[in-house]
Amino acid sequence: MRHFGHIAPEERQRLFYREPAVFSADSPARVLAAALGATLYSPATRPQLADDVVKQAGRGVVSMVLCLEDSIDDADVVDAEENLVRQFTDLAGRSDVPLPLLFVRVRTPEQIPDLVRRLGPAVRVLSGFVLPKFTEERGVPFLEALTAAETASGRRLFAMPVLESPDLLHLESRRETLAGIFRTVDKFRERVLALRLGVTDFCSSYGLRRAPDMTAYDVQIVASVIADVVNVLGRADGTGFTVTGPVWEYFRLQERMFKPQLRRSPFTPEAEQLRDTLIEHDMDGLLREIALDRANGLLGKTCIHPSHVLPVHALSVVSHEEFSDAQDILRPERGGGGVLRSAYTNKMNEVKPHRAWAERTLQRAEVFGVANEDIGFVELLAAGLPD
Repeated sequence: MRHFGHIAPEERQRLFYREPAVFSADSPARVLAAALGATLYSPATRPQLADDVVKQAGRGVVSMVLCLEDSIDDADVVDAEENLVRQFTDLAGRSDVPLPLLFVRVRTPEQIPDLVRRLGPAVRVLSGFVLPKFTEERGVPFLEALTAAETASGRRLFAMPVLESPDLLHLESRRETLAGIFRTVDKFRERVLALRLGVTDFCSSYGLRRAPDMTAYDVQIVASVIADVVNVLGRADGTGFTVTGPVWEYFRLQERMFKPQLRRSPFTPEAEQLRDTLIEHDMDGLLREIALDRANGLLGKTCIHPSHVLPVHALSVVSHEEFSDAQDILRPERGGGGVLRSAYTNKMNEVKPHRAWAERTLQRAEVFGVANEDIGFVELLAAGLPD
């Protein structure tokens, strides 16, 4: 699989200075963590789930979560598990069809070994499990169950804990909760692919819901948690993990209170209709939140609608300017530090302070590619839209 692999090769050549790399479910964890992109959630109860997975893979989705938790009714869990086993067996039989990375969001630790056992040979198309409401106390049993299931099946399985507990939100318990989460994921580091933020649950604790013309960062109590999570769990000193962005809930036209946030200047006259379409479907708020995710140290995003996938991926592509700066900063002869003028002559690159940024940028460039000099997110969005 590869990002933007669903568009024609000649179109990729036009768009990319360096095309996104090919990767698979067996690629190194550091590659997969960076490559998750827009992780699309789907209830495990869908009767045509296997067909849905194949369809979304053909549209550029590279990671999906099939949910047995909050997205389905408590009374439907048994049927959903049975459906999940059937659908995975179906997918495992489609050996000639490219599949995304597939994860299952479970409710209890006991579901992990049980599902792996029931999947049998079909476990080969499973990449891991999403662990809800993760804290030290709750997380250890989940990770121990995953470790046992991995040993029993012989299949490498990753965990993606979801940080959404009220203990993490409440000020008086946040520090110790974060410390406990770090102790747990650090102990099981080789199995933790990424940490996901459950912002909807954060808002629920205070009876809040952000409007479509506001981002998660406009809700200050949520923004403070994101900052603390990145502070403790997203450090660039080798102790951190990939932390993914919060879900965007909207995908239909809503009544607006504020004017659109998407400026006209990036859009050529030919692309003006694209801008109007994005605004009509509340995508201008999504685009702004993706940019703020990146500025705050998050990579990838939880998505609940296919229309959100392309904006996340388009804004994850490394610009030619970013790539140029990162390469300059990481040149071997710059090992002693110093300051140099950007090749774009619009900024100063300070080698030592910007080194971690440059390393992360090149990691993102590997999986999402580097855009040509004259290509921006508008062109990437337009190219990836279905005909």
